[in-house]
Amino acid sequence: MASRKAGTRSKAAAKRVQRGSSNVFSMFEQSQIQEFKEAFSCIDQNRDGIITKSDLKETYSQLGKLNVKDEELEEMLKEGKGPINFTVFLSLFGEKLNGTDPEESILNAFKLFDPNGTGTVNKNEFKQLLLTQADKFSPEEVEHMFAVTPIDVSGNIDYKSLCYIITHGDEKED
Repeated sequence: MASRKAGTRSKAAAKRVQRGSSNVFSMFEQSQIQEFKEAFSCIDQNRDGIITKSDLKETYSQLGKLNVKDEELEEMLKEGKGPINFTVFLSLFGEKLNGTDPEESILNAFKLFDPNGTGTVNKNEFKQLLLTQADKFSPEEVEHMFAVTPIDVSGNIDYKSLCYIITHGDEKED
């Protein structure tokens, strides 16, 4: 009888895990899931299906950051609350992306800086705001953001496209 109960419990636990993971997959479109799989594969250096501290260290090394502290890597891994397989990896991104404001809210915020309704804001003025107001950005964060920001030849940011990138991700293919 005890083994029957144990078997029932493990089946129930498996169903809970399956339900939990299926919710994660429903948060994203199939193309997004494929992109996350590619990213996971790039980070999972030893191809064992689990992201470990050595995987993270090697990934950072390939990106040119050689002096990453073990404590920093351990903090990243703690976010997974256990081994980070693809489902956990996807869940972590789902949690992070769920905190993004709706596209309409972001657009309305940009419109405050666009009194003429052109759909653009000046890059230099926007940079100054990011560096000096509210939750200040570092110069490195600003440059990183501008790397994926649509900017025209006049130095204006197409904030409608930027809002789409913020809420849906960068659609550019390499």
